[in-house]
Amino acid sequence: MAIKTDAVGKTYPPVTYAIGREKISEYAAAVGETNPIYLDVEAARAAGYADVVAPPMFAVVYAGRAIGPILFDPEVAINFAMVVHGSQEFKWGPLVVAGDEIATTGSVKEIAERGGMGFYVLETSSVNQRGETVCMGLWTDIVRGVE
Repeated sequence: MAIKTDAVGKTYPPVTYAIGREKISEYAAAVGETNPIYLDVEAARAAGYADVVAPPMFAVVYAGRAIGPILFDPEVAINFAMVVHGSQEFKWGPLVVAGDEIATTGSVKEIAERGGMGFYVLETSSVNQRGETVCMGLWTDIVRGVE
């Protein structure tokens, strides 16, 4: 089955995520992070931050929510039975701290067929409540067996 490319360039409504101390703490524990700025409000404030800092890869938590609507869009038409996660790339801006509200907009950057596989490149742009871009992401999924 040939891949559909009609959704290339499509942008989806933003998804907002409120950054909480407890979520940062849970994430830090899950990935084995021990830096006190991620775990202790006083340590974070002593380092010059308003609250605990989210580790950089916490971007997966707030930006990942914008990926779901794209993946399940019938116009994108991903064959989940044959999908493999290809890659993630991030470019970070200002640090995210507890209390921030992050709005992430997702879009379909590219859908292409190469070597019998479909390549789906999705882009996310995450902006805090001050209008600062805190993270840009590229998410690539590969669908095997495309003809």
